[in-house]
Amino acid sequence: MTDLTARAETLASLHHAPEILRVVNVWDVVSARAIAELPQTRALATAGHSIAATFGYEDGENIPLDLMLDMVGRIVAAVDVPVSADLDAGFGDPGETVRRAIGVGVVGANVEDRLRPLADSVAAVEAIVAAGAAEGVPFVLNARTDAVLKGGDRPLDEKLEDAIARGRAYLDAGATTVFVPGLLDADATRRLVEGIGERKVSVIGVPGALTAAEYEALGVARISYGPQTQRVALTALQDLAIDLYGSGVIPSTVRALN
Repeated sequence: MTDLTARAETLASLHHAPEILRVVNVWDVVSARAIAELPQTRALATAGHSIAATFGYEDGENIPLDLMLDMVGRIVAAVDVPVSADLDAGFGDPGETVRRAIGVGVVGANVEDRLRPLADSVAAVEAIVAAGAAEGVPFVLNARTDAVLKGGDRPLDEKLEDAIARGRAYLDAGATTVFVPGLLDADATRRLVEGIGERKVSVIGVPGALTAAEYEALGVARISYGPQTQRVALTALQDLAIDLYGSGVIPSTVRALN
């Protein structure tokens, strides 16, 4: 068994466990190391939005794929836990992008459908699964559907029905879990879990969302935080700068994490 195979199997088992998998999103080596050294950390996820912002790019595949994968590879090399990467919509070729991601040590990924036609989205999932198989890695695909987040002004019931239909199709095509980003209350989450499956739904923690424990009780497999973690860090940095322009004193509680 290769190290990548072992990491992929570990990551998959964390998604299937009764406890919700909490992954804190990171965007560079120092943020990855700071989180990986915590005993609670079982796996890491990169935030594509945050990595793009680090290099001055807007989110949405504006960052060159080579640059994105270089940073992801540096993160993987810096930690001992499995890493799942945010690969946007696959940068035009989901199978090849995942093959290259595996090449830098990634064993799982989020890939979004952007509400493309279902047949095209299913084909992308199949290409990703096939790429993992070709590399000998049981790749952990957290297939993202934007049915709720980008469903426009459609009624919520229609968005949830679309998310469920897409989610089932992605699971049938080989995805491990289905990521449904958006602000989900208990009722919406319950409907998604009932429609897609117990321990098959992945959510995002955003301001106003349920707690991780509440999502766990509803049968959710995974919670991640996307660009929110970087926003918290940048908020702390900006607030510190405001204080430094005033008192000019670094707090004594600061830890040397770099």
